[in-house]
Formats: sequence, structure tokens, C-alpha cells
Amino acid sequence: MKALTYQSVTNVSIEDVPDPTIIEPGDAVIKVTSAAICGSDLHLYDALGAFLDKGDVRGHETMGVVTQVGPDVSRIKVGDRVVVPFVIACGHCFMCDRGLFSQCETTQVTEYDSGATLYGFSKLYGQVPGGQAEQLRIARADFNLVKVGADLPDERYLFLSDILPTAWQGVEYAQVPEGGTLVVLGLGPVGQFASRIGKYRGYRVIGIDPVPERRAMAERHGVEVLDLTKDVADVVKRMTDDRGPDSVVDAVGMEAHEHAGIGLVQKFAAALPDSIGQAVMQKAGIDSLGAMHLAFEIVRRGGTVSLSGVYGGTADPTPFLTLFDKQITIKMGQCNVQKWMDTLMPLVEDPTDPLGTEDLVTHPVPLSEAAAMYDVFKNKEDGCIKVVLKP
Repeated sequence: MKALTYQSVTNVSIEDVPDPTIIEPGDAVIKVTSAAICGSDLHLYDALGAFLDKGDVRGHETMGVVTQVGPDVSRIKVGDRVVVPFVIACGHCFMCDRGLFSQCETTQVTEYDSGATLYGFSKLYGQVPGGQAEQLRIARADFNLVKVGADLPDERYLFLSDILPTAWQGVEYAQVPEGGTLVVLGLGPVGQFASRIGKYRGYRVIGIDPVPERRAMAERHGVEVLDLTKDVADVVKRMTDDRGPDSVVDAVGMEAHEHAGIGLVQKFAAALPDSIGQAVMQKAGIDSLGAMHLAFEIVRRGGTVSLSGVYGGTADPTPFLTLFDKQITIKMGQCNVQKWMDTLMPLVEDPTDPLGTEDLVTHPVPLSEAAAMYDVFKNKEDGCIKVVLKP
């Protein structure tokens, strides 16, 4: 089959790879009908090469149709149309029983002291082949696959695999009071959904992003938008009774580009021999922290900052004086995707499409164009906000 594979730092390509097969009795195989490129894929593209091998298949936002099932699979059947949560969980361990599916003790990657195994990520999360491919093997299919209807387009359901539950969890963690104000930093795909979820839940939502096309999309959904200017913190304060917002969702994370030196360090580590590069990233990795520090600056005293943007550093400077003095609550973590399915499914199937799932994709392209689209998405060219690949 054809699949998008990692070759080296900032170098991916479509290659022929072996077709997936049933390995464990609980496995299934799907024919992929849609797969998306996520901001998290750019972390692997840019910075985490030390934890990847040439030929690794990328991608973790996937849906399709079941073509094979293992002998122990009973709930899922051949022909089912399904979405694939990017987190692989067992559904019955100590963590899963508490809704912490991204911490599943059955699939935890203990070699790297990481959480649950994920599709299409690195050795840090199990090195499982991803879904930017014509087919995908699904582990623990009965628990993890989400069956969906046959009538609505893929774009209604595809984002249940990651960015929609990630945004929902981000807003949930933000602990916005009833009728409160939420600022969303970054209006990429997760930020777009976080903003819309905030509006759906009745909050005042202010979105901040330097890219005009992203601001325009958010504005279509009733979000107040601001450019990322040097005085944006002062502007937000003036808009919120000189206090700041009740809550901030940081939907930027490692995608912040304000510090060129940090980017060079990340790329240097990625280019080192694996054993050395892994040690550098695990012990001395530093993130671009502009978004996080802006969140701490603008949130009101006693407010909450929710980190939905991924951070991978282990030596990040943190302004504890500010956090303590302002009495700020911070909540964060990998999304517990399966936890939010029952809440989100009625919204994506609602005829009115209240979260605007069909107003996100700017670049639907064939899988054959995936490699070129990584650069377009990374560089925010051609008004690119969300890429969906069609095998």
C-alpha cells in the first residue's frame, strides 16, 4: 500500500509499505477514507527525529471502513464505518476506569516513562504505524473504534479522532465560570474548535492569532479576534474590565516560533545520532514558551490556564513567582479522547452542525500530495488551516 513515511528531519515521502495484517486476536484493519495532518505531526517533522526511524508511517487523525477483524473482535464488524481515536487504550485498567485513557496502564510506553500508546507518533509513544496511508491496523478494536453513521460526510466525523475532543477537553479544563470570558491563544485547528466550543457553551470568546485567514475563520463563528501584537496583553486587559479573562486556552504549544535559537536546538538534537539526540531532548529539551507566558500574563488573578498545545521540553523556565502571586490554576495533558465521545457525537451529527465541523478544512488533497502539504501547513501558506488527505 501507499503511505506517508518519515525519511529524515523535515523530509517525508509517499512510499510503498507492507499492507497491515491482523497480528493480535483483538485487531482490525480498516481501509482509510480520510486522514488529516495535525500540528502534532509537525513536531515529529521538525524536532523529534531522534525518536523516529526512516520509514515510520505518520498520521493519527484517521477514519475509514473495516475490512478485516480478528477472532476476538465482537462489537466491530467488516463494513462498519469508523473513526480511530489516536489514543490506544484498554478500557478497563486503573487509569481507564477513571477516564484517563491517555494514561492507560495496559498500553503505557514504560521504556520511555510515557503515557498510552498513540498512532503515528514516535518511539516515545510506541512507534505504531499511523493512518496517513491507504490502510491501518487497529489495536484493541472493540474498545477503541468508534462506529459512525453512513449518511454524513467524513468531515463531520474525522475530527473526533483528535482535535475536536482535544479542544473540548481544553475548554473543560479551562474552568470558565458561567457567562465568563475565555481567551484562546492560537486559531489553528484546535484553537478554532476551542473557540467555537466556548461560544456554544455561552462564553465570551476572544481569539488571538497573527494569521489573517485564521482570524477570519474564527470571526465567522462569532469569536472576537485580535492580531498577535506587542501590546495584545494590554488590549485584552482593557476589553475585560482591566482584570483579564477568567480563563485562557493555549492552543499553540510547541508551534510558537518566537525564539529562533530554540528551533535551532530542536533541529540540532533531531539530527544527532538517536542515542545522543534522545538524551538531549529528554534531559535538556526547551520549548518556545511565548504562548504559555502570554497566557500567564493575560489571565486574571485567580483564573485558569488550560494547556492544549503540546509541550515537549524538560528544561523549560517557568515563572513561578507570577503563577503563585496571581493564584493561577494550570490544567493540561494529552487528550482522553474516548472520554468525550458520548458528549461530542450528538453535536457532530446535529443537522445544524453547531461546532462548524464542515467549516475547517481548507485543503482536501489526495494522499499523493501529502509530502508537499506538510510544508504548506507548517508555513501557513495559501491560507492553509487544515489539510485532509484522501487515499
